[in-house]
Amino acid sequence: MKKIFFAIILISLIFLPLTSHAFQIVNCGNPGQKPCTLADLFVLLGNIYKFVVNMIAAPLATIALLIGGIMMLTSGGNPTQFGKGKQILIYAIIGLCLAFGSMLIIKTLLTAMGYKYSL
Repeated sequence: MKKIFFAIILISLIFLPLTSHAFQIVNCGNPGQKPCTLADLFVLLGNIYKFVVNMIAAPLATIALLIGGIMMLTSGGNPTQFGKGKQILIYAIIGLCLAFGSMLIIKTLLTAMGYKYSL
């Protein structure tokens, strides 16, 4: 199991930089663009959040859900393996809820500080 997890992390580290060119994380400060302001910092943080949730958290949670389901299906009456699969499913669902629910916390804090956002 540790070898599979290590292989997934290694493959994602290899292919993640290839996908980063599709996202323009910073929209200022480059030649021919407007200079960066403090508002651009919040846009940068929002873009990083979207990248992490959409490109890292959601695919990893999907893989964890698949592994947990497969472990439960192939347990063959072994309660230990069934329990491990169930734990993986529960933790993957909790992780997804935290990843997608964190934007609510971020928006609440930004609104409390008076920032007008468009995330």
